[in-house]
Amino acid sequence: MSVELHHRLDGPSGAPVLVLSNSLGTSLGMWDDQLPALADQFRVLRYDQRGHGRTPAPPGPYTVAELGRDAQALLDRLGFERVSFCGASLGGMAAMWLAINAPERIDRLVLCCTSAHLPPRETWTERAATVRAQGMDAIVDAALERWFTPALAERRPQAVERTRRALLDTPAEGYAGCCEAIAAHDLRQELGSIRAPTLVIAAADDPATPPEHGQLIADAIDGARFVALERARHLAVVERPKEFTRELLGHLTAEAIA
Repeated sequence: MSVELHHRLDGPSGAPVLVLSNSLGTSLGMWDDQLPALADQFRVLRYDQRGHGRTPAPPGPYTVAELGRDAQALLDRLGFERVSFCGASLGGMAAMWLAINAPERIDRLVLCCTSAHLPPRETWTERAATVRAQGMDAIVDAALERWFTPALAERRPQAVERTRRALLDTPAEGYAGCCEAIAAHDLRQELGSIRAPTLVIAAADDPATPPEHGQLIADAIDGARFVALERARHLAVVERPKEFTRELLGHLTAEAIA
Protein backbone atom coordinates (compact mmCIF):
# COMPACT_ATOMS: atom_id res chain seq x y z
CA MET A 1 0.00 0.00 0.00
CA SER A 2 1.31 3.46 -0.90
CA VAL A 3 2.13 6.07 1.73
CA GLU A 4 0.63 9.54 1.41
CA LEU A 5 3.62 11.74 0.72
CA HIS A 6 4.12 15.16 2.24
CA HIS A 7 4.68 17.51 -0.68
CA ARG A 8 4.90 21.13 -1.82
CA LEU A 9 3.95 22.78 -5.09
CA ASP A 10 5.62 25.94 -6.39
CA GLY A 11 5.55 27.81 -9.67
CA PRO A 12 2.78 28.71 -12.15
CA SER A 13 -0.24 26.42 -11.99
CA GLY A 14 -0.42 26.02 -15.76
CA ALA A 15 3.27 25.30 -16.33
CA PRO A 16 4.71 21.86 -17.15
CA VAL A 17 5.14 19.76 -14.01
CA LEU A 18 8.62 18.87 -12.73
CA VAL A 19 8.91 16.40 -9.86
CA LEU A 20 11.95 16.48 -7.55
CA SER A 21 12.61 13.34 -5.50
CA ASN A 22 14.99 13.46 -2.53
CA SER A 23 17.89 11.27 -1.46
CA LEU A 24 18.29 8.97 1.52
CA GLY A 25 18.42 10.93 4.76
CA THR A 26 17.20 14.26 3.38
CA SER A 27 13.87 15.99 2.80
CA LEU A 28 12.29 18.11 0.09
CA GLY A 29 14.39 21.01 1.41
CA MET A 30 17.44 19.57 -0.35
CA TRP A 31 16.14 21.29 -3.50
CA ASP A 32 15.86 24.77 -1.96
CA ASP A 33 18.76 26.17 -4.00
CA GLN A 34 17.20 25.00 -7.28
CA LEU A 35 13.70 26.21 -6.58
CA PRO A 36 13.92 29.90 -7.65
CA ALA A 37 15.25 29.08 -11.12
CA LEU A 38 12.98 26.07 -11.67
CA ALA A 39 9.76 27.68 -10.43
CA ASP A 40 10.08 30.39 -13.08
CA GLN A 41 9.35 27.85 -15.81
CA PHE A 42 7.80 24.81 -14.13
CA ARG A 43 5.14 23.73 -11.69
CA VAL A 44 7.60 22.20 -9.24
CA LEU A 45 6.41 19.28 -7.12
CA ARG A 46 8.75 18.37 -4.26
CA TYR A 47 7.99 15.59 -1.82
CA ASP A 48 9.49 13.71 1.12
CA GLN A 49 10.18 9.99 0.54
CA ARG A 50 8.35 7.59 2.84
CA GLY A 51 9.95 7.69 6.26
CA HIS A 52 11.60 11.05 5.58
CA GLY A 53 10.77 14.65 6.41
CA ARG A 54 7.07 14.97 7.18
CA THR A 55 5.99 11.78 5.40
CA PRO A 56 4.97 8.89 7.69
CA ALA A 57 7.46 6.11 8.45
CA PRO A 58 5.67 2.75 8.40
CA PRO A 59 7.62 -0.27 9.64
CA GLY A 60 10.27 -1.42 7.15
CA PRO A 61 11.72 -2.95 5.16
CA TYR A 62 10.66 -0.95 2.11
CA THR A 63 11.33 -1.60 -1.57
CA VAL A 64 12.24 0.75 -4.40
CA ALA A 65 9.03 -0.38 -6.10
CA GLU A 66 7.06 0.88 -3.10
CA LEU A 67 8.86 4.23 -3.28
CA GLY A 68 8.02 4.46 -6.96
CA ARG A 69 4.37 3.58 -6.30
CA ASP A 70 4.24 6.24 -3.58
CA ALA A 71 5.26 8.85 -6.16
CA GLN A 72 2.83 7.46 -8.73
CA ALA A 73 -0.03 7.64 -6.22
CA LEU A 74 0.88 11.25 -5.46
CA LEU A 75 0.69 12.11 -9.16
CA ASP A 76 -2.71 10.41 -9.30
CA ARG A 77 -4.01 12.37 -6.31
CA LEU A 78 -2.84 15.65 -7.82
CA GLY A 79 -4.17 14.82 -11.28
CA PHE A 80 -0.79 15.01 -13.04
CA GLU A 81 -0.86 12.60 -15.95
CA ARG A 82 2.61 13.23 -17.40
CA VAL A 83 5.58 14.92 -15.74
CA SER A 84 9.31 15.40 -15.98
CA PHE A 85 11.02 13.66 -13.09
CA CYS A 86 14.35 14.38 -11.42
CA GLY A 87 15.63 12.13 -8.65
CA ALA A 88 18.83 12.21 -6.61
CA SER A 89 20.35 9.01 -5.20
CA LEU A 90 17.40 7.12 -3.65
CA GLY A 91 15.07 9.47 -5.53
CA GLY A 92 16.82 8.48 -8.74
CA MET A 93 16.14 4.82 -7.99
CA ALA A 94 12.44 5.58 -7.61
CA ALA A 95 12.60 7.63 -10.81
CA MET A 96 14.10 4.73 -12.76
CA TRP A 97 11.43 2.38 -11.43
CA LEU A 98 8.72 4.78 -12.60
CA ALA A 99 10.27 5.26 -16.03
CA ILE A 100 10.42 1.48 -16.45
CA ASN A 101 7.03 0.57 -14.99
CA ALA A 102 4.89 3.62 -15.81
CA PRO A 103 6.58 5.05 -18.92
CA GLU A 104 3.47 6.93 -19.98
CA ARG A 105 3.84 9.15 -16.90
CA ILE A 106 7.39 10.36 -17.62
CA ASP A 107 8.20 13.07 -20.15
CA ARG A 108 11.89 13.74 -19.44
CA LEU A 109 14.07 12.04 -16.86
CA VAL A 110 17.05 13.29 -14.83
CA LEU A 111 19.02 10.89 -12.62
CA CYS A 112 21.59 12.38 -10.27
CA CYS A 113 24.26 10.54 -8.27
CA THR A 114 22.34 7.30 -8.33
CA SER A 115 22.80 3.65 -9.22
CA ALA A 116 20.84 0.81 -10.76
CA HIS A 117 22.46 -1.60 -8.28
CA LEU A 118 24.47 -0.72 -5.18
CA PRO A 119 26.03 -3.74 -3.46
CA PRO A 120 27.13 -5.14 -1.13
CA ARG A 121 23.75 -5.84 0.38
CA GLU A 122 25.27 -6.24 3.84
CA THR A 123 26.40 -2.61 3.90
CA TRP A 124 22.78 -1.50 3.82
CA THR A 125 21.28 -4.10 6.13
CA GLU A 126 24.00 -3.42 8.72
CA ARG A 127 23.42 0.32 8.50
CA ALA A 128 19.68 -0.25 8.96
CA ALA A 129 20.40 -2.30 12.08
CA THR A 130 22.73 0.40 13.41
CA VAL A 131 20.22 3.24 13.17
CA ARG A 132 17.43 1.13 14.65
CA ALA A 133 19.65 0.30 17.61
CA GLN A 134 21.58 3.54 18.09
CA GLY A 135 19.65 6.28 16.28
CA MET A 136 20.69 8.69 13.55
CA ASP A 137 23.56 10.17 15.56
CA ALA A 138 25.49 6.96 14.92
CA ILE A 139 25.81 7.55 11.16
CA VAL A 140 25.59 11.32 10.64
CA ASP A 141 29.31 12.16 10.50
CA ALA A 142 30.16 9.34 8.10
CA ALA A 143 27.22 10.28 5.88
CA LEU A 144 28.24 13.93 5.63
CA GLU A 145 31.78 12.88 4.71
CA ARG A 146 30.42 10.86 1.78
CA TRP A 147 28.04 13.62 0.76
CA PHE A 148 30.28 16.71 0.67
CA THR A 149 33.89 17.64 -0.03
CA PRO A 150 35.73 19.29 2.89
CA ALA A 151 35.83 22.53 0.88
CA LEU A 152 32.05 22.96 1.14
CA ALA A 153 32.19 23.30 4.94
CA GLU A 154 34.57 26.21 4.47
CA ARG A 155 32.72 27.80 1.58
CA ARG A 156 29.08 27.28 2.59
CA PRO A 157 28.89 25.93 6.15
CA GLN A 158 25.17 26.73 6.30
CA ALA A 159 24.48 24.20 3.53
CA VAL A 160 26.27 21.46 5.46
CA GLU A 161 24.47 22.35 8.68
CA ARG A 162 21.06 22.42 6.96
CA THR A 163 21.73 18.93 5.60
CA ARG A 164 22.98 17.68 8.96
CA ARG A 165 19.76 18.80 10.61
CA ALA A 166 17.64 17.09 7.96
CA LEU A 167 19.54 13.84 8.44
CA LEU A 168 19.23 13.94 12.22
CA ASP A 169 15.52 14.71 11.89
CA THR A 170 14.93 11.65 9.68
CA PRO A 171 13.05 8.93 11.60
CA ALA A 172 15.37 5.98 12.26
CA GLU A 173 12.76 3.51 10.97
CA GLY A 174 12.27 5.50 7.77
CA TYR A 175 15.99 5.66 7.12
CA ALA A 176 16.45 1.97 7.95
CA GLY A 177 13.54 0.92 5.74
CA CYS A 178 15.00 2.84 2.81
CA CYS A 179 18.45 1.32 3.43
CA GLU A 180 16.78 -2.07 3.06
CA ALA A 181 15.16 -0.90 -0.19
CA ILE A 182 18.61 -0.05 -1.56
CA ALA A 183 19.96 -3.42 -0.38
CA ALA A 184 17.48 -5.26 -2.61
CA HIS A 185 17.60 -2.78 -5.51
CA ASP A 186 18.68 -4.04 -8.95
CA LEU A 187 17.26 -2.52 -12.14
CA ARG A 188 20.24 -3.24 -14.41
CA GLN A 189 18.39 -5.65 -16.66
CA GLU A 190 15.45 -3.26 -17.13
CA LEU A 191 17.22 0.01 -17.90
CA GLY A 192 17.10 -0.61 -21.64
CA SER A 193 13.31 -0.30 -21.60
CA ILE A 194 13.45 3.38 -20.56
CA ARG A 195 12.32 5.55 -23.46
CA ALA A 196 12.11 8.98 -21.84
CA PRO A 197 14.88 11.40 -22.89
CA THR A 198 17.35 10.96 -20.04
CA LEU A 199 20.15 12.99 -18.49
CA VAL A 200 22.43 11.20 -16.02
CA ILE A 201 24.47 13.47 -13.72
CA ALA A 202 27.30 12.10 -11.59
CA ALA A 203 29.79 13.77 -9.26
CA ALA A 204 33.46 13.25 -10.01
CA ASP A 205 34.43 12.71 -6.36
CA ASP A 206 31.36 10.75 -5.21
CA PRO A 207 32.38 7.75 -3.06
CA ALA A 208 28.79 6.56 -2.59
CA THR A 209 27.72 6.26 -6.26
CA PRO A 210 30.94 6.77 -8.26
CA PRO A 211 30.69 8.12 -11.83
CA GLU A 212 30.92 4.65 -13.34
CA HIS A 213 27.51 3.87 -11.82
CA GLY A 214 26.01 6.79 -13.71
CA GLN A 215 27.87 5.86 -16.87
CA LEU A 216 26.42 2.34 -16.70
CA ILE A 217 22.90 3.81 -16.55
CA ALA A 218 23.54 6.20 -19.43
CA ASP A 219 25.07 3.46 -21.58
CA ALA A 220 21.99 1.27 -21.06
CA ILE A 221 19.38 3.92 -21.99
CA ASP A 222 19.13 4.75 -25.68
CA GLY A 223 20.14 8.38 -26.33
CA ALA A 224 20.92 9.19 -22.69
CA ARG A 225 23.48 11.91 -21.97
CA PHE A 226 26.05 11.63 -19.18
CA VAL A 227 27.63 14.54 -17.28
CA ALA A 228 30.09 14.43 -14.35
CA LEU A 229 30.25 17.52 -12.15
CA GLU A 230 33.71 18.36 -10.84
CA ARG A 231 34.60 19.13 -7.22
CA ALA A 232 31.52 17.46 -5.75
CA ARG A 233 30.66 14.35 -3.79
CA HIS A 234 27.35 12.52 -3.43
CA LEU A 235 24.99 15.43 -2.81
CA ALA A 236 26.11 17.39 -5.86
CA VAL A 237 22.63 18.94 -5.94
CA VAL A 238 23.56 20.81 -2.76
CA GLU A 239 27.29 21.19 -3.30
CA ARG A 240 27.16 22.48 -6.91
CA PRO A 241 23.66 23.97 -7.19
CA LYS A 242 24.36 26.36 -10.07
CA GLU A 243 26.09 23.76 -12.22
CA PHE A 244 23.43 21.17 -11.45
CA THR A 245 20.57 23.56 -12.22
CA ARG A 246 22.17 24.60 -15.48
CA GLU A 247 22.42 20.98 -16.66
CA LEU A 248 18.89 20.19 -15.46
CA LEU A 249 17.30 23.16 -17.21
CA GLY A 250 19.27 22.54 -20.38
CA HIS A 251 17.86 19.01 -20.54
CA LEU A 252 14.29 19.98 -19.68
CA THR A 253 14.05 22.90 -22.10
CA ALA A 254 15.94 21.49 -25.10
CA GLU A 255 13.81 21.55 -28.24
CA ALA A 256 15.00 18.13 -29.30
CA ILE A 257 17.13 15.50 -27.65
CA ALA A 258 19.03 13.00 -29.72
